[in-house]
Amino acid sequence: MRAETGVLVSGLLGAAGEPGDAQDEDAPKIRYRAVFISDIHLGTAGCQAEALLDFLKHHSSDYLYLVGDIVDGWQLRRRWFWPQAHNDVVQKLLRRARKGCHVVFVPGNHDEFARGFVGHKFGDITVQRDTVHTTAQGVSLWVTHGDYFDGVIQCAKWLAYVGDNAYEFTLKLNRSLNSLRARMGLPYWSLSQYLKGKVKSALNYVTDFEVAVAREAKHRGHAGVVCGHIHRAEMRDIHGTLYCNDGDWVESRSALVEHLDGRLEIVFWDELLAAHSARQAQALPLRELTA
Repeated sequence: MRAETGVLVSGLLGAAGEPGDAQDEDAPKIRYRAVFISDIHLGTAGCQAEALLDFLKHHSSDYLYLVGDIVDGWQLRRRWFWPQAHNDVVQKLLRRARKGCHVVFVPGNHDEFARGFVGHKFGDITVQRDTVHTTAQGVSLWVTHGDYFDGVIQCAKWLAYVGDNAYEFTLKLNRSLNSLRARMGLPYWSLSQYLKGKVKSALNYVTDFEVAVAREAKHRGHAGVVCGHIHRAEMRDIHGTLYCNDGDWVESRSALVEHLDGRLEIVFWDELLAAHSARQAQALPLRELTA
């Protein structure tokens, strides 16, 4: 717990001098009413910190929800891994809160150490066990990480640790595989997502999790739920309850966003980048003609 708490403290101490502040002020931004992100897993080699920094740089919001597993305390206990980009993410989030964005941190199982600070603030970031967000259209969304609905976490935590190690190994193998694919000009491909889609027990686990979370949201009187935990971005209706999973920033690099009119959408950073590149390519001939 000392190491993970030290990470947050170092972020607090360094927040005032975040690199790139000036450039961020000039960066073009798409404004949302709310952004939900989870499963960043700072402290692991698989964390896509640079992509997240780029996403935050170009997307602002009135509300920002950190829906658990932001810092991976499990992996940090085994091996310390904390490059500058991970510290930059912590500082970016703190700066976002300091600039007026309402930032709420709902800890997950990998950063469960933060559950000891529920009701307190780190900088201007509020720590809550769970919370409720009401959209511009009046839709009540229960926000929770979701690990309480994971039978493995609750009943056999040792098995969850084993599974976590296996997942890290798969990610390491995946990085090597995609490095080779990149040299061959092939797009990114997720080995872990492929395996999950092929293993029937994994599919059943995901379905059971989604139904359980949606059922609890309905029981609490909410129209929908926003969660993370299973690294599977999705938005669908489950027995009359809106189920939203914002995915992760290890593989899918996704977020749930609420537009200013209250419309909800899952966005993927890879798709946003591709769309931005396409717009630039279309604008290039116009610039050449007017040059």
